[in-house]
Amino acid sequence: MKFRATIRGGGAGDTVRIIDAPTRFAVYEQIEKEGGSVIALEEGSGFTLPAWANIQFGSGIKREEIVRLTKNLSAMLTAGLSLSRALSVLERQSSNKYLKKVMSELSESVRRGSSFHEALAEHSKVFPPIFVAMVKAGEESGGLADSLTTVGMQMERSEQLTRKIKGAMIYPSIVLTAVVIVGVLMMIYVVPTLTKTFSSLGAKVPLATRIIVAISNFMVANVALVFVGLVAFFVGTYLFIRSPRGSAVVLWIALRLPVIGELVRETYAARFARTLSSLLTSSVPVLDALSITKEVVHAGLFARVIDEAEEAVRKGEPLSASFVNHPKLYPILMSDMLSVGEETGKVAEMLKQIAEFYEEDVQEKTKDLSTIIEPVLMLIIGTFVGIFAISMIAPIYQLSSAIG
Repeated sequence: MKFRATIRGGGAGDTVRIIDAPTRFAVYEQIEKEGGSVIALEEGSGFTLPAWANIQFGSGIKREEIVRLTKNLSAMLTAGLSLSRALSVLERQSSNKYLKKVMSELSESVRRGSSFHEALAEHSKVFPPIFVAMVKAGEESGGLADSLTTVGMQMERSEQLTRKIKGAMIYPSIVLTAVVIVGVLMMIYVVPTLTKTFSSLGAKVPLATRIIVAISNFMVANVALVFVGLVAFFVGTYLFIRSPRGSAVVLWIALRLPVIGELVRETYAARFARTLSSLLTSSVPVLDALSITKEVVHAGLFARVIDEAEEAVRKGEPLSASFVNHPKLYPILMSDMLSVGEETGKVAEMLKQIAEFYEEDVQEKTKDLSTIIEPVLMLIIGTFVGIFAISMIAPIYQLSSAIG
């Protein structure tokens, strides 16, 4: 990671250097060893977008920024800095005005005597429940730095997994969007030209051709309505997928697709195992850990199984029992490994192994996903092109043959 540091010391005035270091705190340590002091520190080589281009959504703070903040805070606490001083340093270092404001409020709350987890709970849109719970456990056990390291790793691995899956879906999304746009443009600009040819020759065209011509005529007569309808379709689809009902429908369909269904199951198994392992490692009580994990997993079908597991544990039953009853959602291997962990008294360690196993498996499968998707996309595109060719070009050949 590169940092642009403004350094004072050595009698040569202020100098600016680009330093490669794992964390901001490592930069401070390096410069102090060299006899200087850092008066300004920015992440990156110094290039920043203009203010008008820095558009923020939601809380205005990306998950990656929270992960970096967590790692830096853990490093500073491990090095012996007090919590209030570490928060002040992070506040001064942050270039994100939203994050700077949050850090200022956290620092002020800690100085007033609030515990760190209570201060974090006041910013629930920025810090998820798992973050607050693990910080609380760290404060109570005296191992806050270790808890921050664990939650930082958990969030980073979760973000990497999500990014891999989203990345695998970008290609088919772009291709299908392009197909729709090209299809609409052909209906508006290409088909009318062919229609004039049919009309001038007085040709009798088949039913499929008449249907395409009728759709084309409608689009030409209502161009603005067509483009507004396309925008409304894409926006509506996005909002539907983001809604609870829409996400449930998409999940239900995805689970029944070949390859995709297995990928979804393993993704949620990895998310469950990684989250619960991190919480248990930080000494969060198992019932609280399951409740928080349920919020992190979020998806209705998978969350309901965790809810069942929470009730089972409350009654004194094994944690693995509920997952054994839902092999179509959580892989059987996960249930078996979890059962072994309970028998040996190493549930957290076993959950970590489960998470690592499925995370690696999902990463490998997402690499191969494009290989599987490409022929499916070609088949879909070929079908539409074939229908269009048969409907519009075949009559032209028939006319040419008749004239010849």
